[in-house]
Amino acid sequence: MKENEMVFGIRAVIEAIQADKEVDKILVKRDLQGDLSKELFEVLKGREIPVQRVPAERLDRLTRKNHQGVIAFMSAVTYQSLEDIVPFVYEQGKDPFIVLLDGVTDVRNFGAIARTCECAGVDAIVIPAKGSVSVNADAIKTSAGALHVLPVCKERSINQAIRFLRQSGVKVFAASEKAVENYTAVRYEGPVAIVMGAEDTGVSPENLRICDNMVKIPQFGTIGSLNVSVAASIVVYEVVRQRMNEQ
Repeated sequence: MKENEMVFGIRAVIEAIQADKEVDKILVKRDLQGDLSKELFEVLKGREIPVQRVPAERLDRLTRKNHQGVIAFMSAVTYQSLEDIVPFVYEQGKDPFIVLLDGVTDVRNFGAIARTCECAGVDAIVIPAKGSVSVNADAIKTSAGALHVLPVCKERSINQAIRFLRQSGVKVFAASEKAVENYTAVRYEGPVAIVMGAEDTGVSPENLRICDNMVKIPQFGTIGSLNVSVAASIVVYEVVRQRMNEQ
């Protein structure tokens, strides 16, 4: 993490939040106290910014500057709202094509998925506010700049995002090894969203339950699962293939 991607000090972090800067997460010294720290937590109320309590040593390893027990990690892009993206795509006379990432934490996988999505004409990538990747320099580099163009929506939860998409007429497919149907056996007609899960845990059970359908990529080797960025590319381009055949 480069120092220009961080904001140090309680007052500076408060000002960044009040100015509506894109803050990905905040690290706070475990035993931080005082009036300024109380003001920081007041400002954070009602905002979807993850806060982690950490030992002072961790903060000291990140910077030698006077951090006062608080470091904020800034996003390299401006996040957008799914509630704005979906109507906008419909207004253009297009069927929305959305990719959601459930529990994906590796920034390089995230960047690679973003690169595929941008090339495939995906309208937005959705990530949750907590327990997920964020857009940093490594992600942008791996995406070959795609994250500067492809809208990224940071939503309260993937579950809420799926519910909103379904209410908006978007059919949601989860890629899961628990699925019965192969990814090529279903029709991705009209508005479509694909949910990809983390390599170790997959799409969470509560999210699988509310998706319209589950699809799997057949595997014949001995390794348990594909890399998530490769799996995403396979499913995303099946949607592209079917859409091209429909034209």
